[in-house]
Amino acid sequence: MAANDPHPRFDQLPPRAEGLITPGALRERLEEEISRAERHGTQLSCLLVVVENLQEMTSEHGSELREQTLDYVAEALRRQLRRFDRVGRDRPGGHGASVAEPDVLRSDHDLLVILPGADGVRAEIVARRALERLRTIKIEARGTRWPLHISVGLAAWRADISAESLLEQAREAVRPANGESPPAALESAISPERE
Repeated sequence: MAANDPHPRFDQLPPRAEGLITPGALRERLEEEISRAERHGTQLSCLLVVVENLQEMTSEHGSELREQTLDYVAEALRRQLRRFDRVGRDRPGGHGASVAEPDVLRSDHDLLVILPGADGVRAEIVARRALERLRTIKIEARGTRWPLHISVGLAAWRADISAESLLEQAREAVRPANGESPPAALESAISPERE
């Protein structure tokens, strides 16, 4: 796999300095942030980032490409975020996945971004910036360049909403309704470039 990244960032932490947190730690962090938001009356939002064409790329080029792509996308996202924001993903059957974790976090191609202190408007700004950044990434495998088809679901926390409900709202925001994108979903969809 080769990744073409016209916007490398050298002004932030080196790759993997903080890295992705495990699914269990991500879940715990979300619960902590909800408790903090309840106690202090602060804002909290989540973004669910889905690489829509990942299955297609995996079918054609194998599961190793999927893992490399997700790691690369997660690192690109992390570099766009504040130091205290978190990015993680669930890996069913591996790396800390738990049978007790909710189905909402059970996709092996979804990345969850936790944005403490961000209301819906600020989270949308972050989502649009992330989409703009991710549009620049092309994955090359066996002579084919693949732009990523990205969807982002946004959910802003409100009082008395559980972690499960917040995650389900983010997932619902990504799911198309009648072939149209819901208002809280942002998309980047481009066809593969053949060279």
